[in-house]
Amino acid sequence: MPEPGLIVQISGLLPALSPAEQRVARLVVADPADAARRTITDLATAAETSEATVIRFCRSVGLEGYPQLRIRLAAEAARRIEPPDARVVGGDIPPGADLTQIIATIAFNDARAVEETAQQLDPEVCEAVVEALNGASRIEIYGAGASGFVASDFQQKLHRIGRTAYYWPDVHTALTSAALLGKGDVAMGISHTGTTADVLDVLDVARSRGAITVALTNFPRSPIADVADHVLTTAARETTYRSGATASRLAQLTVVDCLFVGVAARNRAKARKALEVTAEAVRSRRVTRRRG
Repeated sequence: MPEPGLIVQISGLLPALSPAEQRVARLVVADPADAARRTITDLATAAETSEATVIRFCRSVGLEGYPQLRIRLAAEAARRIEPPDARVVGGDIPPGADLTQIIATIAFNDARAVEETAQQLDPEVCEAVVEALNGASRIEIYGAGASGFVASDFQQKLHRIGRTAYYWPDVHTALTSAALLGKGDVAMGISHTGTTADVLDVLDVARSRGAITVALTNFPRSPIADVADHVLTTAARETTYRSGATASRLAQLTVVDCLFVGVAARNRAKARKALEVTAEAVRSRRVTRRRG
């Protein structure tokens, strides 16, 4: 598969880095081209840390040393997606921004989240998850807050093609449900941060009962990875005003759609028939436009 973008990779690993390494990471993510031009001493000084910390940072993100980091950053900067409008910003929306700038910025960042998620998504992991979902006797999906909407959407999609799938928004119900899972079942937890205690606890119970566990998160080294057999990652960047933002949900929905279509494609005729039957069942509930 193509090598994931370095900036996406660093952003995903950022919470797992030490505080000093995080300062280096934020400088690199904010302006890859500027970081690529700096010497190791310059970058360490700007990050208020030591050259040794910069070297540790390089190794933490899978690189041999600082020369390799500069090469990768230069290449990343050369192919980096730039906003079509010069007033669009890639991070926090600045004070005083008008609605035109807010709309353009949100649209750009949401589209970038979907594109970068697709670029770094591992087809082999997706294939393994689709295989597990396709053979599962029962599928349980868990998520809290904004991720809960994505969990609910995935459950409805699977249900419409005849898969036995459930979404449990209440943690007590989710825990009791997970305790009844077993070999051949699949439990999927969705958490942008990968630190949502309710989701982690439920996946831990499901795994202890022998179910296959799947995590969908933005941060591959977050705690949810410790209770998952398979980890799928998104590439969304939340900012001050946009915690739990549409960008993270769109990125999660992109992954969910890939899994759903993968499962449906394994059972094409049955899935198509189920979709037709369920669409017909609600057709009478649609209001046709009346002409006066």
